[in-house]
Amino acid sequence: MDAEAARMLGAGLAAIGMGLASLGVGNVFAKFLEGALRNPSAADSQQGRLFIGFAGAELLGLLAFVTMIILVFVA
Repeated sequence: MDAEAARMLGAGLAAIGMGLASLGVGNVFAKFLEGALRNPSAADSQQGRLFIGFAGAELLGLLAFVTMIILVFVA
């Protein structure tokens, strides 16, 4: 396998990581809504954790995106 093929394979794997991060963000919001509908009085106290979970999942997606861009255009 030459270097160009290895770079593109790594970029494809990083793109898969971006897709999985989007699933993670959807899962965070789905679980929050499920919990908020079950117990509406506790939803306000859990909103901070919602944003922390969202930020963590989104950060992983952005890191995968940056890795993909570096592999395709820089390396």
